[in-house]
Amino acid sequence: MFNHSDLPSRVRVDSAGRIVIPAEFRSRFHIDPGDELLVSPGPDALEVRTFRQVVRQAQAAFAPYRVPGHSVVDELLRDRREEAAREYDL
Repeated sequence: MFNHSDLPSRVRVDSAGRIVIPAEFRSRFHIDPGDELLVSPGPDALEVRTFRQVVRQAQAAFAPYRVPGHSVVDELLRDRREEAAREYDL
C-alpha cells in the first residue's frame, strides 16, 4: 500500500552544512532533540541512521552465531578475572 511518508522530502543545506529532518521522519524513527545520528557514505547516497538502528543491525548480523544458553559476556568476564588473578600471583 502507498504510504505518503515513504516519499522523499526536499530539504536545503544551510551555510553551516546543516539540514532539517522533517518532523514526520523524526517521529517515525524516534529521533529526539540532542540525539546523535550516524552519517556514512553509501554507494550512491548518504546514509543517515540512528544509534538504535545501528545496534539492531549489528545484533542481527551476529544473531546466527549466538548459542542458546551460552553467554559470551560471562565467558569474557571469567577470562578477564582469571587473567587479573594471574597478574597478581606473579
